[in-house]
Amino acid sequence: MKNITITLDEETARWARIEAAKRDTSVSRLVGEMLRERREKESERRAALERYMARPRVALKDADSGYPSREQLYDRPVLR
Repeated sequence: MKNITITLDEETARWARIEAAKRDTSVSRLVGEMLRERREKESERRAALERYMARPRVALKDADSGYPSREQLYDRPVLR
């Protein structure tokens, strides 16, 4: 574990102390957990974007027939 020093405004520090008490943990551990969760979510978001961008491109508009119909896009029948 690495120790760091952070500076908080009074209102944020008060919130952090109350939130840590609710979770029966320290402010230090609360901040560490919040940062870890943020890092993991960002990593997951980046991985999802990379997977999406790696997919082959598909043209929506056919040169002869124009744009596909709603049914073709969603592969389901139209409810009328």
